[in-house]
Amino acid sequence: MSNLRKLELPPQGLNTLFGVQDQNIKYLESLLDVNIGARGNELLIDGDPKDIATVEQILLDFGQLFSEGNTFNDKELKDAFKQIAEDRAYSLRDHFLKARFNPSGKKTVAPKTANQRKYLDAIAANDLVFGIGVAGTGKSFLAVAMAVDALFKKQVSRIILTRPAVEAGERLGFLPGDLQDKVDPYLRPLYDALFDLVDAEKVTKMLEKRIIEIAPLAFMRGRTLADAFIILDEAQNTTSEQMKMFLTRIGFGSKAVVTGDKTQIDLPRGQKSGLKEAEHILVNLEGIDFTYFTDKDVVRHKLVQMIVQAYETHSNSDDLAR
Repeated sequence: MSNLRKLELPPQGLNTLFGVQDQNIKYLESLLDVNIGARGNELLIDGDPKDIATVEQILLDFGQLFSEGNTFNDKELKDAFKQIAEDRAYSLRDHFLKARFNPSGKKTVAPKTANQRKYLDAIAANDLVFGIGVAGTGKSFLAVAMAVDALFKKQVSRIILTRPAVEAGERLGFLPGDLQDKVDPYLRPLYDALFDLVDAEKVTKMLEKRIIEIAPLAFMRGRTLADAFIILDEAQNTTSEQMKMFLTRIGFGSKAVVTGDKTQIDLPRGQKSGLKEAEHILVNLEGIDFTYFTDKDVVRHKLVQMIVQAYETHSNSDDLAR
């Protein structure tokens, strides 16, 4: 069924709403079953009644947000439109007033997909969350952002970031330097996320005071980690024993996030992944959440999404051929 509706446009911010060469409105058309045209201060919308109602709510929210002094760029609006199209209970006000947060005052963080938003909600609501999915979906970065947010809000007293030191096809054992020098290459992505979110001087001071600790997983053995936000990254490369060891380190007042990509296991052939095992053992336990990401959640360069899809197709065709 097709309807034609006339909606009054918000009096201000039309250039922002429409974007360069109307690209924002064209993108919204591509997400919903609607055709949108402007005539003066009116928007003519033809399409499915439910989609028209969604556009109407977006316009109403945009007008209110703009009048309240909020600013937007094309990328932020498109991210919001995409999530609203996926989840009609979500709104422009939710996206710009609730979902976005600034952990330390340096950089605003916002979910770019519905799954990223569910992931952030899960971390806020649960003491243990598993973020599982392909590369480039923001699993580690968003977990670090939530950890920094919790630290600056004094919900925890420290952050602990850890990874198993498993080589991805290389051999790093002969690198020069002390033990910390040898393990730092494994932990560099966690440093990168921290420095992206927090001023370098603050990070350095917090590392010196051990308010933030970045260490290989082997360093966690025998410790009880209380009042901390703990992130285990690259968890697909943990053994069963390592995963159990890590999960039993969680102490009172702590929150833990485990991230991993089951398509990038670098363990020796025949060795069981602790992430895969935990996924089956813990799936029904209360207080533990599993969030799954797909290639649709890839937020890096568009080539990354295409590469992930190509490898997935190749892997599936190999499985069928066997």
